[in-house]
Amino acid sequence: MIAAVLFILFIALMLAGVPIGIALGLGATAAIAMANLDTANFGLLAVPQNFYATLTKYPLLALPMFVLVGSIFDRSGVAQRLINLAIALVGRGPGMLPVVAIAVAMFLGGISGSGPANAAAVGGVMIAAMARAGYPASFSASVIGAAASTDILIPPSIALIIYSVLTPGASVPALFAAGMLPGVLIGLALMIPAVWLSRRHGLGAHEAEQARPALLISLREAFWGLTAPILILGGMRLGWFTPTEAAAVAVGYGLLIGMAIHKTIGVRDLLPIFREAAELSAVILMVIGLASIFAYALSTLSIIDPIAKAILSSGISSGAALACIVILLLIVGMFLDGISIFLIFVPLLTPFMRAFQWDPVWFGILMTMMVAVGQFTPPMAVNLMVSCKMAKVPIDQTFKWVWWFVLAVLIAVTAVVIFPGLALWLPKALGY
Repeated sequence: MIAAVLFILFIALMLAGVPIGIALGLGATAAIAMANLDTANFGLLAVPQNFYATLTKYPLLALPMFVLVGSIFDRSGVAQRLINLAIALVGRGPGMLPVVAIAVAMFLGGISGSGPANAAAVGGVMIAAMARAGYPASFSASVIGAAASTDILIPPSIALIIYSVLTPGASVPALFAAGMLPGVLIGLALMIPAVWLSRRHGLGAHEAEQARPALLISLREAFWGLTAPILILGGMRLGWFTPTEAAAVAVGYGLLIGMAIHKTIGVRDLLPIFREAAELSAVILMVIGLASIFAYALSTLSIIDPIAKAILSSGISSGAALACIVILLLIVGMFLDGISIFLIFVPLLTPFMRAFQWDPVWFGILMTMMVAVGQFTPPMAVNLMVSCKMAKVPIDQTFKWVWWFVLAVLIAVTAVVIFPGLALWLPKALGY
């Protein structure tokens, strides 16, 4: 009865348009109140205690800083310089600009950690360039929306920070290292349909007519942006700073580039940048805190264990369970944002991870890859929404293109499922 109230109230509130974080918190609070927990569990006092305890976890300190890094680099002019360098390297021709967009999105993923911010930064430059080269707006929006999904995997990643907070045994450095190769794999997988579709449909007919930037000049101009991921990831690997401290270093470095080197950020720009990052961070942290109450209710009221035991006692195999989980995450990814998926489903899926003895780092990367698919899979596709808004095209016009990219990423997911070493080799090599 209590479990039914928990889930029915949560779903009803969400369908009524209540923000998902509040729906999670209210549903869980009602269930805790109905359970009349004894004083050993502090009753309703567990609600504020869990909310506070979750937000005070050390890894979460990095979250608002990496959000701020994304806002700073979005306005620093780094994206344009990286695009010029990429064009100078790969040249001009049908399908080359989409490859450039994907490559730059992958590289910016090593700076910001936010998919929508990545889509905005790359789209702000590439959509106009691709339009001049003869690519339709719907295709450009599809490429950029899909490319920005690599941001959630390539470190630093806000999603992986949240997963580490929710999952014992999965440290932030290990997850960051594990996400590197799968993130690159997704990027490479996206390039194949991008080039194939461009050449099959004759897109980018005017691309070869445009001038190719000089390599040495482009390299010099992009130098400071190129060193950002090296500083962030290299500093963590060398032990100069923790992931949380790396976020603060990245903020200082981004401000140095924007204000002193490229001079694209002035003192007047700081307040809007800080305000934007603070608002987004507050929303994310509020959802995390409220979802922690939901997770507490699931564990304390023994809601998950009976369901998990019933499923496991049915004799389902590890492979079948994993296939069901992948399909489930693909479906919910079409409707929920990545953070909500982690906050809702990590507590639900943890018993299966333990029962089948799946590596928590590998499982976190697999979940993140499925969330990456959802970020550009209609109807609820946050990255695709951003790129479509910038391209001024309805999201339904991207359907004929975007499914090819979804298929490419699902093939990459299958590779990580069959060969776990794609995710686990690097963290083991680095000693995490």
